[in-house]
Amino acid sequence: MTDRPQTAELGPAIALVLLANLLFATVDSSTKWLLAAGLGVLQLAFLRYAVHCGITLVESAVRGRVVALPARDRALVLLRAFCLVSSTVVNFIALGVLPLAVTSSILFLAPVLTVIFARLLLGEALTPARICAVCLGFSGVLVIVGPFSGPVNVYALLMLYPAMAVALYNVLTRMLAARVSAHRMQLTTGVLGTVVLAPLGLWQWTAPSDPTVWALALAIGAFAWAGHEVLTRAHRGAEASILAPFGYSFVLYLVVAGWVIFGETPSLATLTGGTLIICAGLLVFAQRRPA
Repeated sequence: MTDRPQTAELGPAIALVLLANLLFATVDSSTKWLLAAGLGVLQLAFLRYAVHCGITLVESAVRGRVVALPARDRALVLLRAFCLVSSTVVNFIALGVLPLAVTSSILFLAPVLTVIFARLLLGEALTPARICAVCLGFSGVLVIVGPFSGPVNVYALLMLYPAMAVALYNVLTRMLAARVSAHRMQLTTGVLGTVVLAPLGLWQWTAPSDPTVWALALAIGAFAWAGHEVLTRAHRGAEASILAPFGYSFVLYLVVAGWVIFGETPSLATLTGGTLIICAGLLVFAQRRPA
């Protein structure tokens, strides 16, 4: 008897991951537009978590109460939130020095590390097919972004931390999803992110004069909240290492957004890399089908 999840359960989990990455790509595309409009990076990061926190507080008020965390899960939920918030802070530090192609390519080591952490912490099988699929997807990302064209400095090494933190965040989400509600994890992340980033965001604050800019700046927090809500639910239906290759869909969404919104025509390298990413996802899905 196999311990593999049934295809009927895996399909919705994959769909939720694809939706989550669409929401995250919307956040990044909106942020790019807002940065061009004159808002600061740290200001936008603070707003992202402040809105996230506000939504979860409203949800708590509607529910009437928040279920207390079991003692055994408190440290893990806080660690999960810290992983996401700290990776955001370090990523912003590196973005001030490194090209986006370098930071994004290093950050996409996260799916590879997710497979490793899932093996160490969850005991998930580290099969050749999973390793090949994740590496194939990572190769597609490298083809698209063409990284490391310039000298790599200490900030590139610093970007290894966000990659590890995001991988650990993914595995902790899988570990906690069956015991802790998505709302409780969202609330912890929103509160921690707001408290940590408030001093930095207020220090860099620039008041938008255009209501459209204000609306979009607030919307990125809502999109991010929705993305993590969907991603948390996805990890209830499938193993973290199985979902990892589908995280590369984020790159495909950004390619489409760049083409449609910013007029960036996809190159041959982009099309080739996208094909590799899609093949990686299909390889994992085919490997999980019942015999």
